[in-house]
Amino acid sequence: MKKTILLLSLVIILASCGVKSTQNLLSSGNYDVAIDKAISNLRTNKDKKGKQDYIYLLEEAFAKAKERDLNAINLLAKDANPVQLEKMYNIYLLLNQRQEKIKPLLPLPLIRERRNAIFPFDNYNDQIIDSKNALSSYLYANSKKLLLTANKMNFRKAYDDLQYLNQINPNYKDVLTLMDNALYKGSDYVMVETVNQSNLIIPARLQNSLLDFDTYGLNDKWTVYHTYKQKGINYDYGMRILFNQIYLSPEQINQKEFVKVRKVKDGTTKLLDDNGKEVLDKDGKVIMVDVFKNLTVLIYESRQFKSCQINAVVDYVDYQNNRLLKSFPLTAQSVFENIYSKYKGDRLAADDNYYGYFDNGRILFPSNEQIIYDTAEDLKSKIKNTISRNPFRK
Repeated sequence: MKKTILLLSLVIILASCGVKSTQNLLSSGNYDVAIDKAISNLRTNKDKKGKQDYIYLLEEAFAKAKERDLNAINLLAKDANPVQLEKMYNIYLLLNQRQEKIKPLLPLPLIRERRNAIFPFDNYNDQIIDSKNALSSYLYANSKKLLLTANKMNFRKAYDDLQYLNQINPNYKDVLTLMDNALYKGSDYVMVETVNQSNLIIPARLQNSLLDFDTYGLNDKWTVYHTYKQKGINYDYGMRILFNQIYLSPEQINQKEFVKVRKVKDGTTKLLDDNGKEVLDKDGKVIMVDVFKNLTVLIYESRQFKSCQINAVVDYVDYQNNRLLKSFPLTAQSVFENIYSKYKGDRLAADDNYYGYFDNGRILFPSNEQIIYDTAEDLKSKIKNTISRNPFRK
């Protein structure tokens, strides 16, 4: 019984908190949030007495929200500024959406007043269509004006406006063609090239890999990278990848030998005192102690080693002003290492994590081309991070 009373009290407290928070939202002018909160609480058991406060709050919030929005529309209409058409269109959408949220709950009875809550709905279809058409006409005309300028930022704004226009009014006139034009005009075109200033020949597949910008995953709609000049393109920027130095170490096999000694358990024996007598525990039993022995192994270790380091610089060049914008020095490194060992003696004397080397053997060194290519994969990752953090145009 006590549990039931406690549970009921908790439900009442939670309900009271919900009503109070909705009242606070209403008092602070957050009408739509208050409406959503009230609707959420009225989706179940809307006819219960405990839900009456939510119905009153919903009725009041709807009336105030509608009055506020209609006043805003009247003000925008008097202003007659075409820039405000989007606001007007969105307010009409909001007025309609608000009604559609409430309709499934109706009727909502107010028990004390013996009436249903009043929600004066209006049909906004004509206003939505008219404002959408006016907005579409403005966006279309303004975007065409922007496309006649010589400013890339204007082209990008035109593209965004046309994209929005196509969302609210699909296939409006030749909007898709204009979007393609805006994307083309608003993009920065970057010519990418590699320059080898090192003392080594760069493998062809390495150069192709570095210039394969499809694998960089940069996904910047306003920056287009080309590795071959294309007709009709006026390039804005250049990106030069300069290989300053490529260091290749010689193939090395370093050998050493060393002794490892390890103490391991080798059974148990009776514990004796200084007089040679058995030592007993408190129960009278002989105490047994571990016996250890030393294992020894002579290890002959061979270590294959080869490394490559590439020092490069990524230059950003402004083709329009023929000047160097930024330089980013980069270093990439790749190491080939293989350790294998032989032994004499007891291999158990070696460290546990060393046993694997006894099973290894000598393997072929990577070719110069392969290790340079592997190093360049690391360089490619660093180039990608550099471009991601440092766009040509901020």
